[in-house]
Amino acid sequence: MVSPVTVVKSEGPKLVPFFKATCVYFVLWLPSSSPSWVSALIKCLPIFCLWLFLLAHGLGFLLTHPSATRIFVGLVFSAIGDAFLIWQDQGYFVHGLLMFAVTHMLYASAFGMRPLALRTGLLMAVLSGLCYALLYPNLTGAFTYLVGVYVALISFMGWRAMAGLQLVGAAWRWTELAAGSGALLFIVSDMTIALDKFCFPVPYSRAFIMSTYYAAQMLIALSAVESREPVEDYRLSKAK
Repeated sequence: MVSPVTVVKSEGPKLVPFFKATCVYFVLWLPSSSPSWVSALIKCLPIFCLWLFLLAHGLGFLLTHPSATRIFVGLVFSAIGDAFLIWQDQGYFVHGLLMFAVTHMLYASAFGMRPLALRTGLLMAVLSGLCYALLYPNLTGAFTYLVGVYVALISFMGWRAMAGLQLVGAAWRWTELAAGSGALLFIVSDMTIALDKFCFPVPYSRAFIMSTYYAAQMLIALSAVESREPVEDYRLSKAK
């Protein structure tokens, strides 16, 4: 097992651009009421830095680790979704929703289906059902179905991220903790978006949404570092 101190020493410097870009976003705090390509760039910049974080491990690493590649592609779709959401009041909210739906499918695929962890899956299914039941009375038109599908997808991603989480025993790996924590923060962030958009104004919603979102993406990107399956193991698992 790799110690947390070793992780910080090896991965911390590669994340410095991400932390700086996140600080730039919160310091500038460009008004959401005046969307522009500049505000889109500032919002997406931390995600661009997470692209560089994964690329810093070498293109060969991504090419030989399918799960890391999927997380990288998920980050690409996330950046596109972030850009769309800058213009959500101009009719691009659904476009952003679809981009993040693809992101969650890619992340779930990266986390894999082993171990199955049915109890965790059942818990996530119950929680997602409760969340949708809370939102449902305030949904109209196509959002009634789109939000339902999105809640199912992000919950499935959360299940797969937390399925491998073991806090005790020899099988413990910090990457599973990063993946599970990242997925949970992503769900909290998106649920806050939904409550604020469809149900009632959430105090300090933008600050809370973006802080949990950036933390979630960073943790999920970190989970790719100690990738679950090199390409040889991946091919063997597909052959079984």
